[in-house]
Amino acid sequence: MSGGRKLRHDKLDKKGTVTLRINGQMHHIPCGRAYAGWRVRVLVDNLDIRVIGVDGSPLRHLKLDPTRNYQPLGRV
Repeated sequence: MSGGRKLRHDKLDKKGTVTLRINGQMHHIPCGRAYAGWRVRVLVDNLDIRVIGVDGSPLRHLKLDPTRNYQPLGRV
């Protein structure tokens, strides 16, 4: 189970969440409401996910749990 390597340019929704499809399953990755509307880069290296603001600010780093479609905030 892996998502491979990819770079995505996206925008956080009004709740500060970005969605990511890996192996046909949609995953919701929250970064916090304070970042709602931010333009971000999502770096995917298999299950290692990093969400970075376009200014270089690290917003979230996690190891994706493929059994959950919502990845709780605070889990690394």
